[in-house]
Amino acid sequence: MYLMYYLDENKNRIYTMAKVDPFGRPTFSAHPARFSPEDRYAKERILIKKRFGLLLNQTANKAIKEE
Repeated sequence: MYLMYYLDENKNRIYTMAKVDPFGRPTFSAHPARFSPEDRYAKERILIKKRFGLLLNQTANKAIKEE
């Protein structure tokens, strides 16, 4: 199941799990383009970033130590 949204009369996002809004129009995906809830390779991606020191917490520590 994916999180979806539709716009109301005031252009506010209303989040739902339905594929159709109350007006009969299709809803939009609320996920960013590169995000998928069914990410099969997230574990491997994190392991590679740990190995090469590319995680955000690893890069922040290096910048502080260099100063």
